Amino acid sequence: MRTEKVAEHIITWLKEYATKANMNGFVVGVSGGIDSAVTSTLCAKTGLPTLCLEMPIHQDKGQISRAQKHIKELEHNFANVSNVEINLTPVFEEFKGAMPQQRKSDTIELSLANSRARLRMTTLYYFAGLHKYLVAGTGNKVEDFGVGFYTKYGDGGVDLSPIADLMKSEVFELGDYLNIIPEIMNAAPTDGLFGDSRSDEDQLGASYDELEWAMNNFEKGKKAEDFTGRDKEVFEIYKRLNGSNKHKMLPIPVCEVPFHLKN
Repeated sequence: MRTEKVAEHIITWLKEYATKANMNGFVVGVSGGIDSAVTSTLCAKTGLPTLCLEMPIHQDKGQISRAQKHIKELEHNFANVSNVEINLTPVFEEFKGAMPQQRKSDTIELSLANSRARLRMTTLYYFAGLHKYLVAGTGNKVEDFGVGFYTKYGDGGVDLSPIADLMKSEVFELGDYLNIIPEIMNAAPTDGLFGDSRSDEDQLGASYDELEWAMNNFEKGKKAEDFTGRDKEVFEIYKRLNGSNKHKMLPIPVCEVPFHLKN
């Protein structure tokens, strides 16, 4: 990948999009992970106002410290960067307490995790509305178009997606070029939705390198029977996630009523 040129292309695209849309700048949720670090840095490099939001909800301390260090680095290097921290833990607890009490299970845990992401989306759009900013998404290609590893109307609710055409490995390449702090570059990717240190790989059952390989082969028309061992296992993981999460990746289905029924 021609990393410098890719960075320049995204920065120009961001600036032109905001200008044409008559918007003032960007708001980015910064989590302490590589995707949000790269996205916020690219937004900062446009020269337009860039608001970095920290929105902890029972957050792992390591994630918080990485996010804070990254934002301080951005603020040091870019006069157009500002930061607001909104502690959403009390809001989340109030929401959880208002819901019918359920016995602890995988489904209730996932529902609550997705609710965290949707509370953050609401917060991002609150500040976007205040300042006439665009909400910049932080999803990469594997997450957004491969396995659907994001929350519908949560971190999937954005105005534009600057890195969604880049594989995770390419995001790391950009991170290296943009001098993202080592703590983030070396951290295991995590969505931070469960209040612990579980990684994306723990949840997905495969690493991003493995999923990139599977995505490339799936798009070439390969089938599970073309592989053996771990390769076959990873390919089946990718195929299962891609199928079960199609509802996130496809446009909302619209029931088209026949003309003769409306006239």
